[in-house]
Amino acid sequence: MTRKFLYSAFCLFVVFITNAQEPSRIRTLIIIFDGLRPDYITMNGMPNLFALKDRGCYATEHHSVFPTVTRVNASSYVTGAYPKTHGLLGNTVYFPEVDKEKGLNTGDFHELQRIADATEGKLLTVSSLGELLHMAGERMMVFSSGSSGQAFLQNHTISGGGVINPEVILPSELKEDVIKTIGTPPPGSKPNRAQHEWATRALIQYGLAADGPLVNAIWFSDPDGTAHTYGIGSPLATESLKEVDLQLGNILKALEERGLSSSFNIIITADHGFVTAAGTQNLGAFVKEIGVTKGPGSDDVVLAGNAIYVKGHDPALIKKIVSQLQEQPWVGAIFTGAKEGQSVEGWVGGTLSFESIHWNHSARAADILVDYNWDDERNSFGYEGRSLAPGVAGHGGSSPYEIHIPLIGYGPQFKNGFESSLPTSNIDIAPTILHMHHLPVPSTMDGRVLKEILAENAGKESASVKKQVTETFVNSAWGSYRLILERSVVAGRYYVNFTRVERKLKGRKK
Repeated sequence: MTRKFLYSAFCLFVVFITNAQEPSRIRTLIIIFDGLRPDYITMNGMPNLFALKDRGCYATEHHSVFPTVTRVNASSYVTGAYPKTHGLLGNTVYFPEVDKEKGLNTGDFHELQRIADATEGKLLTVSSLGELLHMAGERMMVFSSGSSGQAFLQNHTISGGGVINPEVILPSELKEDVIKTIGTPPPGSKPNRAQHEWATRALIQYGLAADGPLVNAIWFSDPDGTAHTYGIGSPLATESLKEVDLQLGNILKALEERGLSSSFNIIITADHGFVTAAGTQNLGAFVKEIGVTKGPGSDDVVLAGNAIYVKGHDPALIKKIVSQLQEQPWVGAIFTGAKEGQSVEGWVGGTLSFESIHWNHSARAADILVDYNWDDERNSFGYEGRSLAPGVAGHGGSSPYEIHIPLIGYGPQFKNGFESSLPTSNIDIAPTILHMHHLPVPSTMDGRVLKEILAENAGKESASVKKQVTETFVNSAWGSYRLILERSVVAGRYYVNFTRVERKLKGRKK
């Protein structure tokens, strides 16, 4: 009896120790720097991030989801899915059941609530990371210095967790304690220093607590906010990089002081890259100029960002709009529904399909999606990448400067001092997190588990990568329009690298 008792006690002890060291006991922190280009990460500009990149693992071929805008990528990373699956198609979206005459701003929490109400809770048409964690008895909390819509989309059902943002704190019963403990949210600025500090304090207080959530995410609104106004490489944009890197340093210091450095996985990425804007033509103004709308109050042709919705899906009108767009030097790639099935070519001559860019949502896709043209020109501060969109600097397009972003993994479950050249995307973040915490990855996720950067996979990269190039072409009375798409293919998944347009007008190449 004594031996049996001692053996049983020993087994219980082993089980206890094993469970205490399980990866499920390790937590994950996601850090997103809005609009971070890979070439921003330098020893002088972002020393804390530069050090993590060197010490952890770095995915050199990481991709933003196209359209390369904030709320699309917020939705994509938390669902592990493309717009074709999660249904949030742009920073501005069109839901005729909410407003049949114009698009809705997804940066506004209240506009998102209107969509959720009109769609019976189907703001996103697939489960998010927060919902999946909640079903597993875990929590996710989101901290953000950016827009209320961006923050909300990261955990839109709350699901036992929360959202802490200067404009919205959810659940509402948390608000009083946050303001008492962290302080009243400060006003925004460029650089957004005070709000970055406020969000970081909230993360440290609530997210890094001993009983804190399994997964935390913090989203910094810079360098995006400052670069939009002052340009890539400007003194204030450069200062904004230092400001958010300082907050990263504060987070790392808090983890170390609390003895948590070895029990947190840290995933760092961006929602999109950035280009200098040099255009003068606005898509909305152009559509009005060519006379395809019936004027104010009409819903015959509605623009939601760069998406064009044609009432009744009139094929003749769609072709007319596309043809006139193809002639314009400031217009880049144009997308329409598939020519047939899952074809990469669009049904309108010279276009690519929504399927080719994972945008073919069965109920919410527009009739036409338009991109601005781009080139490799450098700006006055030496940064490559120029778009013919209006403004100072921005994103949203399919240039490599907007699609190519950093991905850094650091912590107990990531490889150390490792670089991976396999293509990755923001859709791969959620399935990788679920895998690290021994939770099932649902079939609704388009992304893959990034095993190549995890410590559990000690071997070398074995997957093969192929580059697939597709071209479409159309001749017209004004000249010709050639559209080129490059995608990387790995493990049966397609990653959009860039599109490029070659246009000839009156004998001149443009």
